[in-house]
Amino acid sequence: MSTEYIAYSCITLLIAYFIRGISGFGSGLIAIPILALWLPLTFVVPLMLLLDFSASILLSGVNLRQVNWREVRTLIPLSIIGITLGTHLLTSLPLQPMLITLAIFVAIFGIRSLLNLHGEKIISRWWAIPAGLGGGTIGALFGTGGPPYIIYLGHRISDKTALRATFSGLILVEGSLRIGSFAYAGLFSDTRLFWSYFAAMPIVAIGLTLGNRAHIGLTREKMMKLIGVLLLGSSISLLIKAFH
Repeated sequence: MSTEYIAYSCITLLIAYFIRGISGFGSGLIAIPILALWLPLTFVVPLMLLLDFSASILLSGVNLRQVNWREVRTLIPLSIIGITLGTHLLTSLPLQPMLITLAIFVAIFGIRSLLNLHGEKIISRWWAIPAGLGGGTIGALFGTGGPPYIIYLGHRISDKTALRATFSGLILVEGSLRIGSFAYAGLFSDTRLFWSYFAAMPIVAIGLTLGNRAHIGLTREKMMKLIGVLLLGSSISLLIKAFH
């Protein structure tokens, strides 16, 4: 990549993991649509998987006692099915339909976050079925499986710090399964992927540190609106790439 694109990538990752440090999720939703403007999804998705997995280790290490492991155990078996399907689709589908689908998916979640369209009622654990299947499939296919998980967990866990910790714990377990699936599919065969990972980790650490400090001062409603604005911008950029 040119120096300009490297700078854009660094800024994108810094913002994405600043958001991740505040809310516990959103790094893939923000970074992948933007990075996909100049990098192939088959490179971006595995890279973000490794970065998100490392970020989950850092966040879960800080908040390990606040992880609701019962919810994690409920979601993981269903996620495994979704991961298997999503990995197959990632290696076989054409690029343009994937980009358009991702753009629409990101825009829907962005509007939902911007307008704060969610209820306060605790939902049934049966909703873990579509959440787990959807999160696993979308996570393996686009690297952005967070929305199904966070929508479900957000209606099961009311405390924002416990929600952030539980999501990080879930991604820690689910991410290790996706890493195994991607390795089997040969998606880690490009050595440039690991050089990019090591180069990006200091930026990820800085973003998480700053976001973790800002986490205390922001309400959940303000955070969701900020994420909504960023996601809508990412969706527009992704559609431009798909139709270019």
